Amino acid sequence: MAILSIAQNEDRARRHACRTLSEGGLIALPTETVYGLAADATDGRAVARIFEVKGRPRFNPLICHMSDIAMARRYVEFNAMAERLAEAFWPGPLTLVLPLKPGAAVHPLTSAGLDTLAVRVPTGFARSLIARFDKPLAAPSANTSGRISSTTAQHVAADLGDRVSLILDGGPAAIGLESTIVKPTDRGVDLLRPGGLAAAEIEAVCGVRLARPQEAAPAIEAPGMLRSHYAPGAALRINAQTAAAGDAVITFAGAALSGAENASIVLDLSPSGDLNEAAANLFDTMKRADEAATNEIVVAPIPNEGLGEAINDRLQRAAAPRS
Repeated sequence: MAILSIAQNEDRARRHACRTLSEGGLIALPTETVYGLAADATDGRAVARIFEVKGRPRFNPLICHMSDIAMARRYVEFNAMAERLAEAFWPGPLTLVLPLKPGAAVHPLTSAGLDTLAVRVPTGFARSLIARFDKPLAAPSANTSGRISSTTAQHVAADLGDRVSLILDGGPAAIGLESTIVKPTDRGVDLLRPGGLAAAEIEAVCGVRLARPQEAAPAIEAPGMLRSHYAPGAALRINAQTAAAGDAVITFAGAALSGAENASIVLDLSPSGDLNEAAANLFDTMKRADEAATNEIVVAPIPNEGLGEAINDRLQRAAAPRS
């Protein structure tokens, strides 16, 4: 496993990454959302290696990362609503689930055999790398499947280690939550996963309220829809009002939990009550809490507005019963 700092030599990091990808290897790369575990989306063996390294179920589709709308149009069909959303939010933390074009070169494992593909254009280094590679990258979060997502290169190294050929260190992820995933349909726009772009911002552009999926969705249409996901090793309890000895407490805006004085650690996602800051800190805070907890992790209530919807989505899945 090699770790390269992008800040020290960006062009060298890009060249090394392209060489690794062209040889069928996996790289961990920073995006504005979280770190991704990336492979050439047109190479079936490389994509299969993503599932193997993560321990990810093969019915769970991957996001295909593109350099721009023009590249995305090679692989998926855009309707008018999809065009409007892409123009407004790409590059950025929005993933669109769109119909695959006949004969699209992405490997079927990437889409889990569905007739749709989840596509996104990231910002910064990841985007420039894809433009140079000139192929889409299949890239779920760079962590063991079902566990807490990685927001630093150090998180990736601690979790996946030598199972990744190359880790590119771009510093902490700016947003800290995975992308928001929506699916434009004839009926409107479905919100498949809340994420780093608030639903209200999307609704302001598309002019309709996003339809939320039913609690028991019959099919997995996009990443992040499994009931149990983003889970720490310790049990996690949400909307907590009390804490017990040995608990690791995660709070928000200075909220006090009864019994927190006996907790193993108390961590505040944002002492000032800033949901953007809380989102950026969420996964790193969960990892720190998991290391400190000798009992369970308890989380104070988080407002369910703006990015709070995505934060609560991650916490609910982290707290869900595990198979």
